[in-house]
Amino acid sequence: MKVLLIHNRYQQAGGEDNVVTAEANLLAEHGQEVKLWCVDNKDLPSGLSGKISTAISTSYSADSLATAKDYLRRLKPEVVHVHNFFPQITPSIYDACISEGVPVVQTLHNYRLICPGAMLMREGKICEQCIRGTPYQAVWYRCYRGSKLGSLVVAHMVAKHRQKGTWSNKVNRFIALTDFAKSKFVQAGFPQDKIVVKPNFLHDPYAGINRLARTYPGFGLFVGRVSEEKGIKTLLKAWSGLEGDAVLKVAGSGPLEGLLHGKNNIMVLGRQNASEISLLMQQAAFLVLPSEWYEGFPLVLVEALAHGLPILASRLGSMANIIEDGKTGVLFTPGDAKDLAEKAKWLLEHPKQVEQLGENARHVFLDKYTSEQNYAELMAIYEAVQ
Repeated sequence: MKVLLIHNRYQQAGGEDNVVTAEANLLAEHGQEVKLWCVDNKDLPSGLSGKISTAISTSYSADSLATAKDYLRRLKPEVVHVHNFFPQITPSIYDACISEGVPVVQTLHNYRLICPGAMLMREGKICEQCIRGTPYQAVWYRCYRGSKLGSLVVAHMVAKHRQKGTWSNKVNRFIALTDFAKSKFVQAGFPQDKIVVKPNFLHDPYAGINRLARTYPGFGLFVGRVSEEKGIKTLLKAWSGLEGDAVLKVAGSGPLEGLLHGKNNIMVLGRQNASEISLLMQQAAFLVLPSEWYEGFPLVLVEALAHGLPILASRLGSMANIIEDGKTGVLFTPGDAKDLAEKAKWLLEHPKQVEQLGENARHVFLDKYTSEQNYAELMAIYEAVQ
């Protein structure tokens, strides 16, 4: 099958970019013909006139439409898979596909199509006002990058295409990463029968090699952006109340990184590459995922399962769907530092139970999140829209 993958990269590389690369490689490894059309936000025009031009075309771009039609006519794909069209490619990509008679699949990596801020979060708390209400509420609250103008631009895109029925009529199939995410899009009016749940995946890190034996009590591990929505303040407060062997290693960087320095039981490692993360996951006792927003399907979660690493996570959104409390990890009340501290303490003091949680996590990965399983699911989606 000839597949055209379309993606608008962000200025700061993140999980979506990794997923696009992984899926492209996965398809190619199985003999599919894969083409990739990517644009990069690093190339956005600068200056006032450039920003105005980008803002005007965010809802729909005639230039992007023409470029897309050219790609489709030259490459003649059998299916187009859009990962992110915001802000340069724009929803005009759907009309290009309709014009050329090519079915289109859209992955819903975040909540941008129903929430101008993309996270269903405002002022550090969950917010679902735009799911059913007008997206223009985002302007008042400056939901997009703290800017009223920027929020107006994105809100207009969401409102315009909601009104036109773009999401209902111009996409053949949506991919939601979890059942929870699907439920939010259905609440927002997306057609339920057009949304298929397909999670992210990972190549088995232990393929052809032996797993390292863990030493206990070990340490807690946080991997990701050190920012407020990731629950860093709650994590810091919780760990400040733990003593003795309760070590937390933080692999990542971000705006709140400075809060973690100078703490006796917290080691700030900064950004780590894939092999370094893998080694940390083989050594840690558990992964801490204290996010306070509706995470999509963070790759770090799949990595933990793949490494047989139990997960201590907020009982919130998709995380509560994916992590089985008491089987593959432990859940705590979102934003509750005391509950987080108590659960972390229990994990550090019960190595045998933690080891079993890790074994369960590994089995779940092998059952649900391997590359082979994901390839079969992805091809089934493509074939269904032919």
